[in-house]
Amino acid sequence: MQRKANTVQMPKLPEQRARLGRQDGIAMLTVLMLTVILTVIGIAAITTTSMDIRMAGGERLREGSVNAAESCMSSAVQIIQQTLQNSSIPSTLTGVGANPAITVNPLQSEIMGASDANPDSADPNVAGNAPNAVLTIAPYTVNMDIDRLYAKPKAGGSLQFAGGYEGTAGGAAGGGIEILYRIDCYARATSASTPISGRITGVYACVATGDTCQRQI
Repeated sequence: MQRKANTVQMPKLPEQRARLGRQDGIAMLTVLMLTVILTVIGIAAITTTSMDIRMAGGERLREGSVNAAESCMSSAVQIIQQTLQNSSIPSTLTGVGANPAITVNPLQSEIMGASDANPDSADPNVAGNAPNAVLTIAPYTVNMDIDRLYAKPKAGGSLQFAGGYEGTAGGAAGGGIEILYRIDCYARATSASTPISGRITGVYACVATGDTCQRQI
């Protein structure tokens, strides 16, 4: 009959216990350091992502504000042409709910030449600014200002050829005179946490009959 040998565990010596304790402490310290490092990296990644998202959103709003200002320029040209053709601002442009919302006077006087080089501005930051119209293109509000600069004989037209003056809309099928207008459009996105704006200014030469308008600047 075989006897099983009894295994007797020897108690750990104080030096061994101390060594194991130090190893456990180092392991825990390493885990804590790794946790802190990973936490910092995670916070930095989240912060960077949030900033990128905000910057991308701001860039989209800035691009949109410029597009809204361009739409305002197109609307202003149509207002000028229709006013010249009718000798007044058509009622179809001033009805209830019309967009842009037009202030008939002094805009009609400015287009028709009763108030040249008016100093008003579409810029809301200018003291006393009074835009001629306000165009709404969500989320943008666009101030529109139209100023008549001066009239001149159309290049190559009958007035210039003859060296004479035939009156406004005289000569060559009524297109012997060009009238220069400055259009100023200022778009703002008021829904953003930081106001974002875009502004476009241009000069157009329109024949006195309102048939065509060409951008000069």
